[in-house]
Amino acid sequence: MATFKDFRNNVKPNWCPGCGDFSVQAAIQRAAANVGLEPENLAVISGIGCSGRISGYINSYGFHGIHGRSLPIAQGVKMANRDLTVIASGGDGDGFAIGMGHTVHAIRRNIDITYIVMDNQIYGLTKGQTSPRSDVGFKTKSTPEGSIESALSVMELALTAGATFVAQSFSTDLKELTSLIEQGLNHKGFSLINVFSPCVTYNKVNTYDWFKENLTSLSTIEDYDASDRSQAMQTLMSHNGLVTGLIYQNKQQPSYQELVHGYRQDSLTNADLTLEEEQFTKLVSEFM
Repeated sequence: MATFKDFRNNVKPNWCPGCGDFSVQAAIQRAAANVGLEPENLAVISGIGCSGRISGYINSYGFHGIHGRSLPIAQGVKMANRDLTVIASGGDGDGFAIGMGHTVHAIRRNIDITYIVMDNQIYGLTKGQTSPRSDVGFKTKSTPEGSIESALSVMELALTAGATFVAQSFSTDLKELTSLIEQGLNHKGFSLINVFSPCVTYNKVNTYDWFKENLTSLSTIEDYDASDRSQAMQTLMSHNGLVTGLIYQNKQQPSYQELVHGYRQDSLTNADLTLEEEQFTKLVSEFM
C-alpha cells in the first residue's frame, strides 16, 4: 500500500519560501495515500500560474495545461479513463478569471473530479497584479490607486451553480486540508476545494496573520449542517466567505458519469478501438 512518500518525486518546487502551495502539495500527497491510491491511479491536471507547477511536483500522472483550461482537460481525462482519480488544480486567477466559464460548467455538470484552487488574491507569477479575488481598495501594479472592483464570492457562486461538494481551508491547517481533500476524492461528483494560500512575495495584505485573525472554522458554529444548502449560503454571507471546513455536500445527486446513457463500465483506455474495414467504409459513406 502506497504512503505519502510514494507520491514524492525528485523535482524540487521553486515556489517562494513560505508559499502556502507547499502545504497544498503535501496535503494532496497525504490524502492520496490515505484513501488508498497508488501513484498510477492518480492524475493531477494543472493550469498556469505559480500553482500550476504542482502537477510536476507529485509522483503521479500529470499534465500542465494552458491558462484557465485545467478543467476541460481534467474532465476529458476522467471521461476517457474512469478508473483514474483526477485532481484539477490552479490558482484564483487561473480558475476564477480566464477559466471561470469552465469552472461554472464543471460545477453544474458534476463530473467526478476534485478541483483544488490555491487562492492568494493576487497574480503572483506575473509579479503582483489584482486578481478576481482581490478586495476593493487593494493596491497592486495594475491598480496603484486601489481596485474599484468587488472581489468575486466564489463559494457562494459555487452553491448557486449547483455544486455538490464545497469546502474551504487554510494552507497552515494541514490536518484539516488533508481531510477535506480525502472527502473530496471520495465524493461521487464534482468537488470544489478553495484553499487560502498566501503569497508571501506580492500580497502584503492577505497574510498568514491576516487570515488567522479573520477566518472562522465551521466547527465552532453550533449546529452547523453541511447538508443544508440554505444554511451554507447564509453562513458564507454573514462571514464574508471567510470560513473553513466542509461548507456543503449533497450526497444524493448522481454524478455526470452515472447519467450518461451508454457510458461504458470498462475504461475507454482498455477498449478495443479497432475498426473492421466494413465498419470504416460505412462510417465514411455517411459523409460522402
